Amino acid sequence: MIYAGGCHCGRIQFEVEAPEDLEVEDCNCSLCRMSGFLHLIVPQSKFRLVKGAESLATYTFNTGVARHHFCKVCGVKSFYIPRSNPDGVDVNARCLTTAPRSMKVVPFDGVNWEASAPALAHKSRA
Repeated sequence: MIYAGGCHCGRIQFEVEAPEDLEVEDCNCSLCRMSGFLHLIVPQSKFRLVKGAESLATYTFNTGVARHHFCKVCGVKSFYIPRSNPDGVDVNARCLTTAPRSMKVVPFDGVNWEASAPALAHKSRA
């Protein structure tokens, strides 16, 4: 299924291909907990930025591998390149404007990221 999504002000718009029934992670790390990000990790080939590259800003921290993209105008982080899957894209399921048939939210222990991250490695494979 092709989902549409984007930021609050609409300057950032994307499409992502994913199953009709989604399973997303709810991470408890400090950044995800504070922003309410629900993780839908897909291969880069399944993600397309439709509009707004010029409105993106990027935040990095710690190792600098993860590239957290957000809208310079409204501040919403609708997707990013995750450290766990640098060959993929992590979409915030809360930013989808097309509703999935169902969405299962599973906990992810981001507080203990080093031990937990290998469980996500398969998600960016085509």
